[in-house]
Amino acid sequence: MELRHLKYFIAVAEELHFTRAAERLHIGQPPLSHAIQMLEADIGAQLFERSKRWVRLTETGKLFLQDARHILALSEQASENARRGQRGETGELRIGFTFSTPFTPLFAAVINSYREQYPDVTLSLREMATNKQLEALSQHHLDVGFIRPPEGGELARGVSSPLRFRKLREDPLVAVLPSTHVLAKKKKVPMKDLAQEPFIMYPPSAGTGIYPHILRLCHAAGFAPKIAQEANDASTIIGLVAAGCGISILPGSFYTIHFDGICYRPIADAGATTSLLLAQRKGEVSPLVEAFVKLAGGLV
Repeated sequence: MELRHLKYFIAVAEELHFTRAAERLHIGQPPLSHAIQMLEADIGAQLFERSKRWVRLTETGKLFLQDARHILALSEQASENARRGQRGETGELRIGFTFSTPFTPLFAAVINSYREQYPDVTLSLREMATNKQLEALSQHHLDVGFIRPPEGGELARGVSSPLRFRKLREDPLVAVLPSTHVLAKKKKVPMKDLAQEPFIMYPPSAGTGIYPHILRLCHAAGFAPKIAQEANDASTIIGLVAAGCGISILPGSFYTIHFDGICYRPIADAGATTSLLLAQRKGEVSPLVEAFVKLAGGLV
């Protein structure tokens, strides 16, 4: 059974006249009559009663007409869905983001704009540390990720497919201090002034890009940080600072978390910044991903 035969059948069923149906279909009447005969032979049932003066649907033909219209509608819908998918207008997009990403206005702007422009795309948003995102991207568990710059060795280890990165924004690193701390009086805090402070940090196992960056800044300032406490969540880190357990260094995007008893001061040292990057698999052709990346780049 061919779809064109269903179209021919529907035309004859609606016109109840082979000549008019042939004109409507822009084909000759003999090929149309032959196609209907082939259709009846294929399904093993008579669809029309014919005489020299009239054409009528059989009861079987009436039932078949309902299904034929439904099949053609499904076929047209499937074609349209495929075309929309090719344009990146439907499907599922799996997006990873680091713990600090939602606190950047850019993230909300990108997600909201994408939802408005592509309302039929399902967004699956997953909070993951940078290294976990790199692994998920390489294993095709994520399609795109908002990450912080990874270490070179961490990027190479366990990531089989090359990734492409696009820089979206640069955030300053800030010292998170108790509001009563002596360094809170300064507008900017040099790293060397933190040499004797107890640090509250993400654990190395968290896979965050900021952990090794803080270590580099400390070593450049001539000391190794004294890690007093580790926590996997930024809000927990900030709460521990408020509780007097130590100080921390976080991306400046966390300024938006207002917590009694703490303050944020920019780090004065050169290189005390962290980038927000958009990561995707290199060489992969995906209309969904390309549309998202293009939109994000246009909002930078």
